[in-house]
Amino acid sequence: MQITVVGTGYVGLVTGTCFADSGNHVRCIDIDSEKIDALNRGEVPIYEPGLSELVLKNAKAGRLQFFTDLVTAIKQSEIIYLAVGTPQDDDGSADLQYLFQAVTDLAPHLQPAAIVVTKSTVPVGTCAEISALLKKLTGRECDVASNPEFLKEGAAINDFMFPDRVVVGVRRSEVGEVLRKLYAPFLRTDKPFLVMSPESSELTKYVANSLLATKISFINEMANVCGNMGADINDVRRGIGHDRRIGFSFLFPGVGYGGSCFPKDVRAMMRMAEKHGVEPRMLKAVDDINSFQKMVLLKNLEQHFQGDLAGARISIWGLAFKPRTDDIREAPALVLIDALLERGALIRVHDPVAMKNVEQEYGDRLTYANTPEDALDRAQALVIVTEWGEFRHPDLEQMRRRMATPVVFDGRNLYEPEQMCDAGFTYYSIGRPPVKPE
Repeated sequence: MQITVVGTGYVGLVTGTCFADSGNHVRCIDIDSEKIDALNRGEVPIYEPGLSELVLKNAKAGRLQFFTDLVTAIKQSEIIYLAVGTPQDDDGSADLQYLFQAVTDLAPHLQPAAIVVTKSTVPVGTCAEISALLKKLTGRECDVASNPEFLKEGAAINDFMFPDRVVVGVRRSEVGEVLRKLYAPFLRTDKPFLVMSPESSELTKYVANSLLATKISFINEMANVCGNMGADINDVRRGIGHDRRIGFSFLFPGVGYGGSCFPKDVRAMMRMAEKHGVEPRMLKAVDDINSFQKMVLLKNLEQHFQGDLAGARISIWGLAFKPRTDDIREAPALVLIDALLERGALIRVHDPVAMKNVEQEYGDRLTYANTPEDALDRAQALVIVTEWGEFRHPDLEQMRRRMATPVVFDGRNLYEPEQMCDAGFTYYSIGRPPVKPE
C-alpha cells in the first residue's frame, strides 16, 4: 500500500518504519526540515532499541522516505496516518491545534478514495470533527478512522510487530477491511483485530492508560502503607499478584509514573469526564498519588539529612522516566532534581542515554558522570530513580569506597535490604523498612 505518515515523532516514526518493513511504501512527512535532513542521513532523532537499524534497512530498500513536501506524498497515498503531537493544554486537556492544522494542509491534496487515520492520542469526538472539517474543505464525505497506538517506549518495535490487539474505529465496514489487510502481517498469531466506532476506539486508548496508571498509583500507595507498618511491599505484591484476577503487570512500587502518555492521558480523561458531567474522583486520586509519590525520595532525604540539604553531595542514577528510552518528559528524576537544587544540594548524575536531554535543560547546574561509578565520587548519598539493567548488580565494595558516606535511596527496589546492610550501607527503599548496619 501507499502510505503517508504525518509527523516523525516517536509514534509516527515507529509506525511508518514498521509498515515499511512489512512491504508497504511509506512517506514520512514533517515540517521540521532539520529532522527530515537528519533522517535522510540515517540519523534517528530518538532513542528506541532496534529503530535505527530498521529505519536504515527500509530506507535503503526504498520503502521508507522522508519529506517536508506534503503535497506530493498526499497525492500518492491510499492511507494517511496522522501522528502529530497532541500536547497537554493548560487545563489538562489535549491540545489539538497541530492535528487540525495538518488536516487543513492535507485537505486540498486528498484523493477521493484515501483514508485518513488518527494515530495520535485524541479525545473522543476528534474523528467526527476531522470528518466535518474535511467535508467543509473538500466538499465531499471523506473516510476518517481511529487507530490508537499501544506502544511502550523501549519496546515499541516489538509492540508494533507483535501486538496484543489492534483497535480501529470506523464508520464504514469497507474501511475496516482495508485496515485489516494492512495489519494482516502483524496478526498471524491470531491476535484480535477489533473493529468498533471511532468514539469507542478513541476512548479505548485513554481507558487503557488510565487503568494502568491506576495500578501504579494503587501499588505505590500500598507501598507507603507497608513502609509505615513494618511490612514488605514485595511480599504483599507477590501475595496479590498470583491472583489471576489481579496479575503482576504494573504492580511494581516506585517513585511514580512519567513519560508522554500516562500523565497526559489521565488528565485528558479527567477533563473529558468533567465536560460530560462525570466527576472523575478515582482518576483525580490516581494523579494526586502520582504527584505525591514523586516526592517520596525527597522526604526520605530530608529526614536523613535532618532537614538540611544545602551543600549535600547527592548522586543520582537514572534520569529517563523509565529504562530503554531517553524520554525525560514528566520523569520523576527531574522533580527530585528541581527540589534538591532549590535546597542547595550539589548533584552529580548518570543515565545511559538520557543525559544529553537533561543537560539541555539544566546546563551546568548539574555535574554529568560518564559511568555510574564516576557519579559516586565523594557522594554523601546515592539516589536510584530509573531501573536501568546496569544498575542491578553493582560492585558494592567499590561503591562504598568511592562514596563519602554509604547511603542509598533506592526508588525502584533493585536490591535486597539484608544484602545492602551486610555490605555496610544505610539503605532506604520503597514500601520496606529502612536498614542500617550495626
